[in-house]
Amino acid sequence: MISAGIRDLKNNLSRYLRRLRPGEAIAVTDRGRLVAELRAVDSASGHPPRNGGGRYAELVATGVIRPSVEDGDPLADWPAADTVALPPGTVATLIDEDRGA
Repeated sequence: MISAGIRDLKNNLSRYLRRLRPGEAIAVTDRGRLVAELRAVDSASGHPPRNGGGRYAELVATGVIRPSVEDGDPLADWPAADTVALPPGTVATLIDEDRGA
């Protein structure tokens, strides 16, 4: 996600808007605190991208990942997070191993 302070955004608005792509946003900050987000509109409808469409659409909308070049939701057949059963302590064990504890 692109980040800009209010003054910088005001002074360089055209430059920031040219960088903005569908599914991306500009985080507007005031003294380092997030105060707003500017999102690109969907070129076909003229509306902001919809939040529907599952986890993939959410990740694209928040700028965590870029849109796929293929059609469809690549995460559609993944199990839901609450259906994956891990033995108790798995995450703590992995964190300890990563930290060398």
